[in-house]
This record gives sequence, C-alpha cells and structure tokens, in this order.
Amino acid sequence: MPLILSAPSVWAAPKKTPIRNPVPKPFVAPSPKRFPTPRLIALDPGHGGRDPGALGRNGTQEKSVVIAVARELRKQLLAGNSYRVILTRSIDTYVPLRERVARAQEARADLFLSIHADSHSNPEVRGASVYTLSESASDREAEALAARENLGDTAVVPSSTVARTLVAMAQRGTVNDSRRLAETIVGTFGQAGIRLLPHTHRQAGFAVLTSPDIPAALVELGYLSNPRDETLLTVRQHQIALARALRASVDAHFGSSGRSHKA
Repeated sequence: MPLILSAPSVWAAPKKTPIRNPVPKPFVAPSPKRFPTPRLIALDPGHGGRDPGALGRNGTQEKSVVIAVARELRKQLLAGNSYRVILTRSIDTYVPLRERVARAQEARADLFLSIHADSHSNPEVRGASVYTLSESASDREAEALAARENLGDTAVVPSSTVARTLVAMAQRGTVNDSRRLAETIVGTFGQAGIRLLPHTHRQAGFAVLTSPDIPAALVELGYLSNPRDETLLTVRQHQIALARALRASVDAHFGSSGRSHKA
C-alpha cells in the first residue's frame, strides 16, 4: 500500500492584540462629609452705655449684672463646640432695641435670649421670671415691665407691628417654639433651685422679641429692688448657677443636641 504523505501544514503566528494605553480618568475628589452645623444662639444683655437699666438699693446696675451672666453663659455654650454664640453687645455700650433684633436676624440665629434684672416698687418681691411676645399683656405687671423695657428704644414698637409680627411668627411656628422655650427655662430654673415668681411665664409686647423667625424669650434674673436678690445677682457663684440653668434650658429646648443642618 503506497505511503501517502500529507502536505505540510502552514503555521500561522497568533495575531497580536495591539496594546492600547488606557485613558486616565480625571481625579474626582471625594465629597467632604457634611457635619451638622452648631446652632447659633443670640444672647442679648439688656441696657448698656448711657442706659444703666434698673438700679439696686446698694447701687448695683442692671447692665453690669446681665452682661456678666451673658458672658458666663457664652462660655458655657461654647464649651465642647456644641453651639455658636453672638452677643448683641459685648461691652458697656448702648444698642437700640431694634438693632439688637436686626443683629440676631442678620446672623440667622436659631434662638434669642434677652437677659435682664428688674426692679419693683415693692422691695419684698423677688425671683426670676420669663416673658414671651404677646399683643396683649398677661397681667398689669408684665405690661408695665414691657413699657419700661421698650423705653430704651428711640421708637417704641406700636401694637399693630406686634400684631403683624405675631401673625408671621404663628405661620412659622415661632410662637409655639418661643412658648416652649419659656416653659423649659421655668422648668430648669426650678430644678436648679432658683427662686421664681408666681405665674412665672408671662407675655407682653416686648420690642426686643419681635423677630418673626427666631424663637425668643426675655429672662428676668431677679429683682435688684429686693436686697436678697441684689446681693445674689452680684455673687459670682450665683451668676454661674444662672448661666448653667440657662445652658440646660437651651440643651433641653433642642433635645440635648445643639446641632442642625442649616448652612
């Protein structure tokens, strides 16, 4: 049987896939993690400069007492980076009431606390109290207090302006927030053993509380016309105790968290 030889196969080299240099992707920096912004608290030490406020029988001036408490409160609020704080006045200077409101609004404050120390015709009256804005005063004493405090302004806020402000506050929920703040302060003061007036939360047409979008309260720390209150309000430890109670009130108002996502 003849031997049949097959034709030699032609070897083909494998095709080479051309090497393509990858197009580099542009570097995209990771988005920074957004942390909640600490809430901004506006502290308003009453009076100042040419306006000393109430005077104690021993010569204690309201403007000096309230700025001391406000500075201590600012210190406590700033501790731990939980809050940001502005003071409507940081030195002994006169600031009109409407300017105080404007400063808080321009800074976009989350809360406004106006700090005062009143006087009374009856030297036996003593204790702290808290006020929120209202078109009609809750009682004659609140009405008289608002009238005295509003005298510090060059142009007293008319009742029509207060009424319009209250409508705007109601639309934003600020009225309820302010009342809740006031009740919280009353509660924390009581827990801290700070003497309070009967019917502690009162309402009146305070010019300094007329920001429609910032929950606000005016706190009277005590009566300089009462010898006991006057002495306490000049004692450093009592000033610290008042500041601690107010800090606790702010914490409680925000649910123990001083942070928000507001830019």
